[in-house]
Amino acid sequence: MTKNEELMVITMEECGELIQECSKAIRCKDYNNESLKEEIGDVACMLELLKKNGFITHREIDNQINVKKMKLMKWSNLI
Repeated sequence: MTKNEELMVITMEECGELIQECSKAIRCKDYNNESLKEEIGDVACMLELLKKNGFITHREIDNQINVKKMKLMKWSNLI
């Protein structure tokens, strides 16, 4: 497995683990638990590694954050 493949696989795994913890938080109505915080941190770490390895820049992430916020303003009440 190449370094890039390993980076992608671990990122996928961490995203999956975050999905699972979000589901548990909803089921248990516990949105402030350590497992959820750990998985959020793990995904954030992988995003940093994706930046470090040239998959995306900070500017590209900021641009996409703005695009997503505009969608959320249209389709949800989060913003």
